[in-house]
Formats: sequence, structure tokens, C-alpha cells
Amino acid sequence: MEPLNESLFDAQALEFPAALASALAPAALPGHFDELRGQATPVVPARPAVGAAPLAPMPPMLYDAAAPLPGPSQAQSQTQTQTQAQVLQPASGDNPPLTPAWNDFFEQLGPGGFNDLPRRAVSLERQIRDNGVTYNVYADADGPQRPWSLDLFPLIVSPESWSQIETGVLQRVRVLDRVMADVYGPQQLLAEGLLPAALVCGHPGYLRALHGVKPPGDTWLHIAAFDLARGPDGNWWVVSQRTQAPSGLGYLLENRLAITRQFPQAFEALQVQRLAATYSAMMDGLQGMCPAGAPPHIALLTPGPYNETYFEHAYLARYLGLTLVEGSDLTVRDQRLYLKTLQGLRPVHGLIKRLDDQFLDPLELRPDSTLGVPGLLQAIRAGNVLVANMPGSAFLESPALLGFLPGLARRLIGEKLKLPALPTWWCGERAALEAVLPQLGDCAIKPTYPGSDGQTSFDAVLGSKLGRRQLDEWAGRIVREGEAHTVQSYLPLSQMPTWANDMGPGHIAPRAMLLRVFAVSDGPQSWRVLPGGLARLAGRDAQIASMQRGGSSADVWVQTHGEVDRTTLLQPHATPASLARHRAPVTSRAAENMFWLGRYTERAENAVRLARLTLNLLGSEDQSSRPLLDWLHRMALRNALVPAEAPSAPQSRRVFERALIAELGDVARGGSVGFSLRCIRQAAAAVRERLSQDTWNQIVRAEADFLRRAAEQAGEGSFATGAALRALESASTALAAMTGAQTDRMTRDDAWRLLSIGRHIERLGFLSSALEAGFENGAVHEVSGFEAMVALFDSTITFHARYQQRRDVATLVDLLVLDAENPRSLAWVTQTLRGRIARLAGSAPGKLTALSYELPDPAAWTLEHLCAAGAEADYPALVQLLASCETAAYHVSDAIGTRYFTLTSESLRSVGA
Repeated sequence: MEPLNESLFDAQALEFPAALASALAPAALPGHFDELRGQATPVVPARPAVGAAPLAPMPPMLYDAAAPLPGPSQAQSQTQTQTQAQVLQPASGDNPPLTPAWNDFFEQLGPGGFNDLPRRAVSLERQIRDNGVTYNVYADADGPQRPWSLDLFPLIVSPESWSQIETGVLQRVRVLDRVMADVYGPQQLLAEGLLPAALVCGHPGYLRALHGVKPPGDTWLHIAAFDLARGPDGNWWVVSQRTQAPSGLGYLLENRLAITRQFPQAFEALQVQRLAATYSAMMDGLQGMCPAGAPPHIALLTPGPYNETYFEHAYLARYLGLTLVEGSDLTVRDQRLYLKTLQGLRPVHGLIKRLDDQFLDPLELRPDSTLGVPGLLQAIRAGNVLVANMPGSAFLESPALLGFLPGLARRLIGEKLKLPALPTWWCGERAALEAVLPQLGDCAIKPTYPGSDGQTSFDAVLGSKLGRRQLDEWAGRIVREGEAHTVQSYLPLSQMPTWANDMGPGHIAPRAMLLRVFAVSDGPQSWRVLPGGLARLAGRDAQIASMQRGGSSADVWVQTHGEVDRTTLLQPHATPASLARHRAPVTSRAAENMFWLGRYTERAENAVRLARLTLNLLGSEDQSSRPLLDWLHRMALRNALVPAEAPSAPQSRRVFERALIAELGDVARGGSVGFSLRCIRQAAAAVRERLSQDTWNQIVRAEADFLRRAAEQAGEGSFATGAALRALESASTALAAMTGAQTDRMTRDDAWRLLSIGRHIERLGFLSSALEAGFENGAVHEVSGFEAMVALFDSTITFHARYQQRRDVATLVDLLVLDAENPRSLAWVTQTLRGRIARLAGSAPGKLTALSYELPDPAAWTLEHLCAAGAEADYPALVQLLASCETAAYHVSDAIGTRYFTLTSESLRSVGA
């Protein structure tokens, strides 16, 4: 393919972009529906050689996705009534025309026309990166997060095609909801044999603990996702369904925002339906069905920041105005669910879960789960909380169930399903097993109980990818364990146009596509379909559309003939009550992570400053001060800059220096610079939704840059002093940027106060212990030790400007202990801590609390008292004050944890019940 910037296409690219797209875009693979041209690409058989036998006919599934495999099984017979569909034939000529929608899309590209697409692709990639949209495929806590993959072109769905999808999905969600109501109620479907007991009671996702429970509004499913594929006949087919914790509702919002920014004119011209009205209806429906609560408090339960779709959880919670919570944020008391906040326990009336059922309650389900809430099922049984979706729906996700739904639909709602599913055979039926074994090469083999620990599970495989020996091995497994295997007909996925940049500036390439659509409840026993969805694209030369396997995504534009619904979730007239509802409470978990974010930021700064000071002093000309070397060794040990087995600085300065340098990037043992930077990133990840994108990027880059430098030096066998100092200087600059963001760019709420308190607790403990150690071993009484103390307090410039060349204890105490204007003096830190602890407790300005009084009162400190020398020329009052400051700092830290994070003793009270 020729590059787009060749003069051959320049005029066409500007004046006739649709014609150019038609000429340049390759057709879909033979036998696949071409979304760009609205028809299937025909299969052209190769010409047989002279004298050769005639070609065998193509497999029927390549042309007719409804054609069932032979055999009398129950699941199979339910598909035989589907109408035989004909494959659309392409228009005459080498380049069939584009569909009207795609023709309009390219004509709306604007003045830049086709040649502007590479710029838009770069802009889209930058926007995804700047917005921090991620999808962590392996959920690796120590690995880099992978940017969300989004294609430049949307999938365009016509009103007629969407009508088929909408009608069929609404039918199916009604059926699935009634199946759950029966299975956890009278179980008539099992008694009548319409649903095999092995697919329900034998499924690990069936929760016997909830049998007999009736959810609020008698609605079991509030959010259901259906994966659809378009066959060569142009019709949509259901491939699978998700009911436990379907993902995509947040990502599709981000996709819509990103793509409409790239094509605003096309979005308006094509009459694309908006999404906000459906989200609004879903929230209204959930609020209306919640148990007593005015207004009800609804939270979104996430597994945490290391889940692969955590970005979506945070994004969706922010968009819907929900509280984002983890299992540790919640507690059950008296069969009611509460959120642990800084102000106490706050009732939770509704929960949107993004957690698989087995992890929800360690008391009754998986006992090793740390993600759930002990006692949650008891609160559900008591009817005190609405959970979306109701736990126990995992058996609905079994692919085997698809073959039984047509019969279940006739029995439960008295209707024939209008949106067919791919022919599916559950091998637990002997007739289905015997019929499907000869056809394995043309089908997909799937586990009946996917992702199960208690039943046989495996990754789905395509028979066409297996050799004869492998097919025989699979046939043997299926015969031995028929119930664990489900076989589904293979459907050539439709292919949509995508923008690929692997050949010069870029080009259009067809990719296989699955469409995920969502049905959401808007009231008791009422649902609506979100007019859009999440298109998942297979990788290049792949036929499996999976984000876990490196696939991509695309926005979905659903066109409408009527008026576009421009509903917005923004309130036109805000009231104090509505504003209060959108002011999310600070959970105890978020508060704790903010507290430790502050502590680790300060700890990293202290470690960097101490390491730089130590390396500079060890490399200086004056290395004869034994008290100074002893003080450096003591401080390095105390702050984990060197391992305990390393020789001391007075014993061997060079070995001590090498040990310190080698320890800088060690993240396995706690305390050193690399470890502290890693802890900053982990604490920040837990409160990712509270940090700006710039702040988060700075944290990630600081850790990655420092560890990269350390790894490079380790690979060379050594970490030279100069390289170590440069790495420390870079880390110091990054930490200064983090501190500035924490100080100037964050709202002064309780979470910020805890971050600030954490920083100052760490500062008070570190500085008081450093000064105490200097006085105890006498290092402060030597010129080099004196200067080292001042430098560690980051006060060198101020000291020399104020006191010139004086180096007596009085000047040191005046600046580093008593100065109320020096942010690193003990008086300033202590006074600030006392005030912010009181403000956190809700005290009026100037009023302190009991916890504030645990810290020494700087107003009682005097220079005369602290500088009074003892009998042995020491300073007992000063040393005692320094020791009490260090002890008080860590005592206050423990008290804050008890009061605000664990919610024990007097803090176990409920607010707003």
C-alpha cells in the first residue's frame, strides 16, 4: 500500500475523503461481514488444476450462521427454527461502495480530510495517556500499567440494526432475571427438566445461602452485558453474557469522550444517540429500589487499585457520584452495611459490585478473601442493602445455558427470542455429545464452568486451530468429562475499519470485532439498553477479540432517526442538599493511605537528603572526625540506608559507602530511597481517584527513573558515587515537585489534613532523633558535625545569613528548635501538628483536643532552659525534649490509626443512621 502523503492521493484526500477511503480500505476477509461496506466478502474458491477432482463445498457455517449441526439434542433442536439467511453479495466492481453512514463519516472529516487522520491518531494516543486511562492486563502490583487501547474509528450501528439488538437484549435480560428468581425460589424449571440441575446446583457460582431470598423490587439483575457478533448474513448473534460484575460501562464513557473530541462534526452529523439519559435512569432506578434511606447512599465496590479495570471503577464512581469503596472500607453491624469514615460509621443502602461473587463474604463464601465484607450476605438476607447485581448469578454466565434459553423464554415470558445465540451444545447430554464430536474441527470448545476452582476449567480453543491428534485428545476429554465441556458453533466475526500506524503514517485495516451491549434496570422489573457499547477488536491476524490477549477497543455510535436525547447528569440548579450529596465522604481506608502517602513522601525526602549528605561528607577532604562518622553510621542504620551487617563508617569508610550506594535501589528491604519511592506509588495508587493526573505521573516517573538508574549501575557491577549523587539529585527534584503538588494543588479536606499530619509526624520523628543523636555522641560540637546538622535540616542558607560564622549551641537551638517561622524547626512542626490534629477532630480554630496535648507545647520552650549545660557539659533539658518529641510523634501516629483507621473503642458510633 502506498503511503498517504504521496502526491497521488493528496487532492483526493482533501476533496473526496470518502472516495479515497473506499479505494484504500481493504475488504473484510472472505466469509466475514464488512462493517464498512455493509455486506459480506464472498468466498472465492481457488481454480482447481486440470484433471483435479471438483472442490468440496465450503462448510455451511461459513455462509449460514444459523445452520445447526446434525443431531437430536435438546440444545440443538432449539436453533433449528431459525430462518436460513442469505449472504449479501458485493456490489459490482473491485471497490464496493461504503455504507451511507460511513460515507457521511468520512465526508465530515473537515478541511484536512483524509490526510488529517495521522494527526488525530497521535492526538488520541496523547489524550489517553494524559488522562491516565489504563488496563493492567496481568494486575501486576510491581509492573507498569498498560495504557488503554482505543482505535481512532468508531463502530457505527444503524437504527435498524440497533432495533434488532435492543429488542433482543431486553427480552434476554427479562428471561435471565426470571431464571434467577425461579432458581433461588420455587425451582420449577429444575423440576420440569427445562434446566439441568448440573448447570445450576452443580455450578460453583450457585449460592445456596441465598435460596429463598427476595431482593428489593424483586429485581435480581440491574446490569447485564451481552457479547454480540455479526455473522456473514448481517444479523447479530449472542456469543456470551455477563452478569456477575460486567465490565465496560466506564471504559465506553471514556471512549465516547475521546472519540467525539477527534470527530465532533461527524458525531453531530450522524445523529448519534447520547448515553447520559440511560445512566441517569439507572441511578434513579437503584435509588428508588434501595431500602430505607433518604436520600439513599450508594457505593461502588472495587477489588482495589491492582485490579485490571480499576481505572474504570474510579471513573464510573466519579461520573455517577458514587463513593468508591473497597471491602476494608465496609463493615456489617446488626445486619446492616456501614461505611467506615473519619466521622464514624455511615449507612450504605446500595452497592454496585465490581467483584466476583466468591470474594464477597469471607464468612460464608471464600474464606481466604480479603476483598469482601464479612457478614455481607447476612445483610442481604435481612433486606437491608440492595446489591447490583444480586450475588449468585455466576451460573448464568455458563455458555451451556445459551442452548436452553429459547425454551426458558417460551416458558417464562411466553415469547420467542428475537435475538438468537450461536448454536451451543452442552456435552452433559449424550445426544448432544454424540452429535458434536465429529464436528469439533469447525467449532469452539469452551468450559461449562469458566474460571472455577471446584470444577474443570480451561481456556476456550478453536477447533480449526487444532491438529488431528489434538482434536482426538480433546474428544477424549469431552467423552470422559462431558458436563465440563460446552461446544459452540464458530462464527466468522464481522470486521470493522480500524486505523493502523504500522505502515508509515497509517492506513485503514479491517479487524474482527465483538460488540458488548448493556441492559440496565431503571425500576422494578424494568430495563433499558444503553444506546452504545464497547466494541472489542481482535489483534492483527487474530480472530479472538479479547483485551487480555492484547486486543483493542472502539467507541460505538448508535444512530437514531428521531431526535437525539441530550440529557445530562449535570444539575442545572444546584441546591445545598444536592451539593452535599456529591461531596463524597473520606473513607478510613482512603484516609489511611493519604496519611501514609504523606509519611512516605517525607521519609523519602529525609532518606535522599541524608544519603546525599553522607556521600558528600565521605568524599570530602575532612574525614577525620570520628564523632561525625559515628553519627552518619547511626543515622544510616536508623533509616535503613545500609544493612545491619555492613561495617560502620569509622571502621571502613569505603565499604560503608559502597554498602549505602548498593542499598539505594533495593526495594525488597524496607527503608532506603527506592523502597520509599515504591511505597509512595503504592499508597498513591490506593487513592488514585483523589490525585491529579500530573501528580500521579510525577510519582510514577520518579520511581521508574530512580530504579532504572539503580538497575543500570547494578548491571555494570557498581554504582559509582557520582552516578549515585546524580540519581539522588534527580529524586530530590521529583520529591520537591510532589511536595509542592501536595501543598498547593490539593483541597484542604480531612484527607489532605491527614496527608499533612503524616508528613509532619515523620519530619518531627526524623529531625528530633537526628539532633538527639548528634548531641549524644558529640558530633554537634565539631565544625563538620555542626554544619551537617544544619544541612540535614535544610537550613544552611538561612543559618549563615542570620548568624554569619557563629557555631554555638544557642544559634543551633534558636533556628532548628525554637524558630516558629522555619518549617523544619521542631517548634514549627509541633505547633502545626497540634493545630491540624485539632482541626481534623472538628475543633474550632484555636481550640485543641486531647490528642493535640500529647505533643509538647512549643510555647513552654525557652532558649535559656534548653541551652543550660549540665555537669558534664551536655544539655540534659534539650536532649530530654528531643527524646520526648520523637516519642510523642510515634505515639500520636498510633493514636490516629486507632481513632480514624481501625475505628475501635470510642469511635464505633454511627452517623446519619
